[in-house]
Amino acid sequence: MPTHDEDATFWRDFTVLTDEQADRFWVAVRKFADDLDHGGSIRAGLRVRELEGYPGIFELTWAPDGRATFRYGPEKTPGKHHVIWRRVGTHAIFNNP
Repeated sequence: MPTHDEDATFWRDFTVLTDEQADRFWVAVRKFADDLDHGGSIRAGLRVRELEGYPGIFELTWAPDGRATFRYGPEKTPGKHHVIWRRVGTHAIFNNP
């Protein structure tokens, strides 16, 4: 299982998600973590991509208007990815990803 941390901005964003949005986000995170654990090839449906103009910052799609941004940090467990969640919410998070 990849290790993870969350920026304070992530938790501020997360507190305004509805229960349904939060549930959908966690389902997507489990899929993402599973993909990272099994070779690192991320399924197309999560639409993970690096944000243009923000080197090292990636987006993950978890709903039609559900996005999260993250970056990879140094490994905390040898051989495991370390994900640092930055923002979560709607497309509005792209104003400051």
